[in-house]
Amino acid sequence: MKENNLLPDLAAYLYSRSNAANGRTPSERELAEHFAVSRGQVREALAILEAMRIVERRAKSGIYLTTKQASVEAMALFARAGVPLDPIQIYETVELRKIHEIKAAELACERATEENFERLREILNASEKRLAAGEGLWREDRDFHLEIVRATQNSVFHKVCSVYYLMGEQRLPIYFSDPERARRSHAEHIQIYEALQRRDGNLAQALMSAHLKGAESYWKGLIGGVESEAVEQA
Repeated sequence: MKENNLLPDLAAYLYSRSNAANGRTPSERELAEHFAVSRGQVREALAILEAMRIVERRAKSGIYLTTKQASVEAMALFARAGVPLDPIQIYETVELRKIHEIKAAELACERATEENFERLREILNASEKRLAAGEGLWREDRDFHLEIVRATQNSVFHKVCSVYYLMGEQRLPIYFSDPERARRSHAEHIQIYEALQRRDGNLAQALMSAHLKGAESYWKGLIGGVESEAVEQA
């Protein structure tokens, strides 16, 4: 197995094989055998997962899954590995993303370069072509929002916000499978872009806030559905 694949695959495997009662997972030896790698490689990967608060290694006891304390980066890793995420945690992340991207819109009005505007125009043109072809535009939506964050000229800000999109990577295509939602989102992107071009920070923030309410409402609906299903099963 390639080393760059071990981390997400290991996280997914630990999640699937952990004891439901106490969270205990297979041992280092068992993991090394399963993935056909050395125990040293498994130990290094577990150290990373422990730093991300996905697992806890307890002396003379074993390895335990601790996903309730997992970091945002860990949640992104789970999403990449195909591990089901807690809808409430994702909703809370969408809420945090909203706070960050509203501020990003303000900063982008002050700091965006012509290169940023050119890239935003390219993304909007690509969105129009995909809409005309009846295709979803989740990639263009992600690229549009992250380009605004990039326009703040703050690389750490961009890295933080990129994690949010990794977490929603599997759900975004479903969200944008609704043609009307996709068209509305594109129209709102154009309005945000025009506000950025005018360097109108107040308007850009207001438009971004209104725009992100759609994603917020969507996740509220999913959480409601999950909670209702849990009640029915009980």
